[in-house]
Amino acid sequence: MLRSLVWMVYRLELVFAVGLPLVLLIWAAVRQEPALVRLLNLYWKVSSLLGITVLLMAAARPMAFLIAPLAQLLILVSLWFWVDLNEELADLPPFRPLPFTMRIWRWALSVLSLVGFGLTAMAITCFWGQNPTAGCGYWIEAPGHFQGLLAVVLGFFFGGQWTAAISGFFGYLGLTAYGVGLIQWFLVRLPRQGRLAGGF
Repeated sequence: MLRSLVWMVYRLELVFAVGLPLVLLIWAAVRQEPALVRLLNLYWKVSSLLGITVLLMAAARPMAFLIAPLAQLLILVSLWFWVDLNEELADLPPFRPLPFTMRIWRWALSVLSLVGFGLTAMAITCFWGQNPTAGCGYWIEAPGHFQGLLAVVLGFFFGGQWTAAISGFFGYLGLTAYGVGLIQWFLVRLPRQGRLAGGF
C-alpha cells in the first residue's frame, strides 16, 4: 500500500510539478502574460529543490529524507506567497484557457504538495537509518530507476558513466547553491520587499 502511494506521488509530481508547469511557462511566454511568467519562473527556482532531492535519493543519501518534506512545503508556499502576483492573477479573466488552466494547476499542485509533505514527513526517520515502517526503500526505488535511465542516455550521447556517487555529488552541490540562495533571499530580499515578487 505505502509503496503504491509513493510511486503514485512520484508519477503525479512528474506531471504536475514538471510537465504541466513547463507547458504553462511556454504558453504564458507565447501569450505574453507577464504575471504568469513571473509566477512560473519563481516556481521553477523554488521547485529545483525537488530535483536536488531526487538526485540525493538516487544516490541513497540520508540527507534526502530531511529535505524532501521541506521541498514540498516550499513549493506550496511559492504558489501562494506573492501578494502582487495573486492580485494580478485575480484580475485576469477567469475563464480564458490559460488563466483557467493556471488556476487548476495551482490548486492541484497545492493538494499534491500537501499529500507529498505528509508522506515524506513520515519517512523523515529514514535519515537516521532504515525504518521498515517508513518505507525508506520505496522512496529510493523511483529515483534509482531514473538514475539508471540517465546513465544509459548520458553513456549513449557522451560516453560518460553516471553513477550513484556522481548523482550524490551533484545533489550536494545543488543543495549548497540552493541553501546560499535561500539564505540570501531571507536576509536581503524578504526584509526589503516582503511578499512582493517585483522583478524577482
